[in-house]
Amino acid sequence: MELKAAFFQVLSLILGDPLSSRTWEIVFKFIPFVLFFELPLYVVIILGVLRHGLTRMCEVPWRSGYCPSVSCIVTCYSEGEAVKLTIRSLAEQIYPGPIQIVAVVDGTARNAATYAAAREMEEVLATMKNRSLKVLPKPQRGGRVSALNAARNFTEGEIVMAIDGDTSFDNDMVERATRHFEDPRVGAVAGCLRVRNAWTSLATRLQAIEYFLSIQASKTGLSAFNLVNNISGAFGVFRRSVVDLVGGWDSGTAEDLDITLRIKNYFGRYDRGFRIVFDPEALGFTDVPETFRGFLRQRLRWDGDLSYLYFRKHWRSFAPRLVGWKNFLAMVWTGLFLQIVMPILIIFYTFYLLVSYPPAFVASVLILVYLFYLAMTILLYVPFVLLLSERPGTDLALMPWIVLFPLFAFVGRINNALATLWELLGRGHEDTGMAPWWVTRKSRF
Repeated sequence: MELKAAFFQVLSLILGDPLSSRTWEIVFKFIPFVLFFELPLYVVIILGVLRHGLTRMCEVPWRSGYCPSVSCIVTCYSEGEAVKLTIRSLAEQIYPGPIQIVAVVDGTARNAATYAAAREMEEVLATMKNRSLKVLPKPQRGGRVSALNAARNFTEGEIVMAIDGDTSFDNDMVERATRHFEDPRVGAVAGCLRVRNAWTSLATRLQAIEYFLSIQASKTGLSAFNLVNNISGAFGVFRRSVVDLVGGWDSGTAEDLDITLRIKNYFGRYDRGFRIVFDPEALGFTDVPETFRGFLRQRLRWDGDLSYLYFRKHWRSFAPRLVGWKNFLAMVWTGLFLQIVMPILIIFYTFYLLVSYPPAFVASVLILVYLFYLAMTILLYVPFVLLLSERPGTDLALMPWIVLFPLFAFVGRINNALATLWELLGRGHEDTGMAPWWVTRKSRF
């Protein structure tokens, strides 16, 4: 009863006397985190999505005949039979041009089942026109970067795709992704990742909502202003000459953000007209962790790698002369502040509330914060589904779980802050399952 009374007291104060000093004291408990830093990003994304939608509405359907050769590097480790689905989805593309698939199995000494499954697909592709499969065994495990660079030596295509062995694709993905390279200013395309096992558990449902909002919607909005912040490691598409210019993938973790920053650095110095495009219609589907524990462990690595790149390896990239003012501001805003600084501030802010105010008052303010984020999620999710989703029925069916999404996002931010602290205090990027310790610790960073 005390919590209920406090909540309605706070709500009535905000609605009944919005100009009073007491109202502003309550409002400023949470608005600085929302209004001044997150709402402007929402506005940019909304404007970008609308711009994308209007552009698509005005497009005239046509095919120019531009069909460059494509090499798909499929990095495999412990996928087993699932790698067949990835290879088959690439082989059965409706794309008329040649597609070369290079499946590199890292650590075949321990992953004989994955290697055997990939080899079984060789006979299937041998009967297909304009399709080829080369399976590369790497007996000694070296990590994903090692696998990518080893396979790059065997690629022949003008366009190179870097793909995870547990990711499958819609059959028009290659056509959707490669069309952008007809523009000589485009050096890379970030593919759109969706959750393949969305209906397995509550954890996967919430991740499906997150992937849609943070990848398909957010990157569509940012791409409209040439502000794509990362080319996903599970689904990245590159002009081969661009990969050669930057020397391929570099050692260490988070190779996807690393190569994105190195590409931006290179072209920021030599070609300010260069573009990285995100295409919400070039679709890949990946499996996500099925438990909350698995999700938190995965993000502990992802978020720690982000801090590692920003603070140890690429701190010099935060310079307008390298990436241009627009990308510099976007990196500081969406990367450094919102993804690294903000989670830590939220922890201190929550602790400050708990020690400074009565529990009922704190709970009422936190409920208001929850309701705000819930309203924002619903207001963004529904229009974005209608404008962007290729499967609107499936995405709208996830709506009942949106009520849990603000809590899911809050826990994710706490985990993000812990990952950042672990990286800064304990070099957490060296404690990773993505590459052997003798690989990560040889990196000079």
